[in-house]
Amino acid sequence: MLYVDGKWVEEGLAAVDPEDRGYNFGDGVYEVIRIYKGKLYMWDAHIERMYRSAREIKMELPWSAAELREVAEQLMDKNPDEAKDDAIIYMQISRGATPRVHDIPAQSKPVLMAFVRKKERPVAEQKKGLTAHLIEDVRWLRCDIKSLSLLGAVLVKEYAKDAGAHDAILHRNGVITECSASNLFVVKDGALHTHQADNLILHGITRQIVIDLAKANGIPVHENAFTIDFLMQADEVFLTSTTQEVMPFVSVNGQAIADGKVGSVTQKLQALFEQHIDAEVLV
Repeated sequence: MLYVDGKWVEEGLAAVDPEDRGYNFGDGVYEVIRIYKGKLYMWDAHIERMYRSAREIKMELPWSAAELREVAEQLMDKNPDEAKDDAIIYMQISRGATPRVHDIPAQSKPVLMAFVRKKERPVAEQKKGLTAHLIEDVRWLRCDIKSLSLLGAVLVKEYAKDAGAHDAILHRNGVITECSASNLFVVKDGALHTHQADNLILHGITRQIVIDLAKANGIPVHENAFTIDFLMQADEVFLTSTTQEVMPFVSVNGQAIADGKVGSVTQKLQALFEQHIDAEVLV
């Protein structure tokens, strides 16, 4: 059962207006919210970011945070098999259907669409680690907006796959930004390094949780841009995202990171993140 523009719709029966600006322009925003053990995780942070993204594209949302939460909870109730354990809720808001013009119409009615899907935690991959390939960051310059326009992210992920890697690590003129759909951290001499939260990266929810957990547990954190050379000399490398949590890389461009195994700092942060999940969903 899906939620589409105020209606509950059976799978396979949803329709998109041909002039919906989300369909024509990618004109809209979205969020992916984790469900752990049948409960929403970090809901408030995700919805605050959705409102911020909407403001940044000059779209006023007609729903309160409480109304959006009610949709999410009803969605879980109507899809108990999907939402009872580990899953995700996808919420998308387009600017709605208007005559096809590039400027933003004065009158538009945003359209909310949402669905829930089972999503197991990638525990095996977290223990083994992924491979990465360096790719020029060809995306636009407002990566802080969680926009529907994701073709750049699709392309860099595909370029990495073509190179035989699991994911892309992106750089702009030799300065590392993030991954195709996640934030990036490196560990050097026991400290974390990650690109500052500006317009060139998504301000990740999991990214911020990991930063807070690291600081609270005596791990120094440096939010500053770093180069490809610094990345390749790192002791450990990992990404963070809603669906992949704390996911290590063991090689970049075919070169092993340190000894090519998941490092101790990454393992500690994985354990701390696990504790954070338990604390959040058991309240």
